[in-house]
Amino acid sequence: MAAIHYKQRIKSLQSLIALLLLCIVLTILTDKFFTADNGLNVLRQTAVNICIATGMTLVVLTAGIDLSVGSVLALCGAIAAGLLKNGIALQATDTYIGFTILGVILVAIIVGAVLGWFNGFVITKFNVPPFVATLAMLTIARGFTMLYTKGQPISNLGAKFAFIGAGSFLGIPVPVWIALAVVLIAAFITRQTRLGRYIYAIGGNETAARFSGINISAVKMIVYALAGAMAAIGGIIVTSRLDSAQPNAGSSYELDAIAAVVIGGTSLSGGRGTIWGTVMGAIIIGVLNNGLVLLNVSPFWQQVVKGAVILLAVIIDKLDKKD
Repeated sequence: MAAIHYKQRIKSLQSLIALLLLCIVLTILTDKFFTADNGLNVLRQTAVNICIATGMTLVVLTAGIDLSVGSVLALCGAIAAGLLKNGIALQATDTYIGFTILGVILVAIIVGAVLGWFNGFVITKFNVPPFVATLAMLTIARGFTMLYTKGQPISNLGAKFAFIGAGSFLGIPVPVWIALAVVLIAAFITRQTRLGRYIYAIGGNETAARFSGINISAVKMIVYALAGAMAAIGGIIVTSRLDSAQPNAGSSYELDAIAAVVIGGTSLSGGRGTIWGTVMGAIIIGVLNNGLVLLNVSPFWQQVVKGAVILLAVIIDKLDKKD
């Protein structure tokens, strides 16, 4: 009995152990890694993935997947930038509507939530596999981004907006505070609310959850809407940090998010995993990316290494389920 408990304890700490080993190896290989400035840089760069991966975790816990988060991020960032810089001009009534920074943030989050909700609606009402539905949204959202921006960046958004992505508060980058808020909200939902219990129940056994009276469609639409909203928050951070909404922003971000979720111990089959595990997985991905850059590893090899890490994490997950 004690041996089983010890084994479970090791499994729960495997992400932390992997992170510590990775940090030790990188500290030995380069003296540029273990510094305060680089640590804050890693956290700032990881904040966006933490936001996206947190939403992805909610989706994966229901045994779903969302491949559209990178494109949703780009579209919401572009809309925020466009409204902030240009507002809305209604030529028919000769009216101009301007937006504050808070206003564009709220609009971007609402747009992200609506796009995510639409994913959930298509998946539940038409029984479309999540992979297919969100892959379609990936293309749709990217196309709308190109149409909205006309394929050109929207830049020079002002110092106040730039503070969101590049500023610091109490010595900690603002994006880290934002990511922390997102994580705390998601952790509260999964641990302390009825919605959280329903999410785990659906991922564990959807048929049993349906027979127990859970509204599967409603829960899934809420979950995908939350994932879209969190992708929008990531889009605001990226746009602010670059002081520009790039039409191709967020490309392949969904892969980093999925990697963080899997490495953090969330099962792709649903029903098992934690938000804090995903945070650890995102930090591992961030540290790995940072270390490879510091070691002057080719970006092409970085993709190979990242793919291998994802594959290894999935294999470990499958072996754990067999046990």
